[in-house]
Amino acid sequence: MSPFGPIRVLVVEDEPIIAMCLEDILDALGCIAIGPAGRLSEGLALAENEALDAAIIDINLAGERSTPIAEMLRGRGVPFAFASGYGAAPEGFIDEAPLVEKPYGERDIEALLRVLIG
Repeated sequence: MSPFGPIRVLVVEDEPIIAMCLEDILDALGCIAIGPAGRLSEGLALAENEALDAAIIDINLAGERSTPIAEMLRGRGVPFAFASGYGAAPEGFIDEAPLVEKPYGERDIEALLRVLIG
């Protein structure tokens, strides 16, 4: 039994292997992965149009910053976190959004979702 129920989590990740791994982790936790979006434009479209309970956003999407996606989610009241191998959330989000560092595993994502969803 999942501790989260069927929550809908937006996955924004430009590395296909990492995106598939995150989708598998979310599935194992009983979540529904929305996406993945590998480009800024795709992430913006999903963030604007999908019913979402949370989001995990890679900071760097093929050379573009994902902060416009985070701003859209913030405006909609959707909790989100950043994923990065660089160790810090983007400026303007440091105190607002948690960061999960790559490489991450199922326990890391489960702990992150507990913070986001409560």
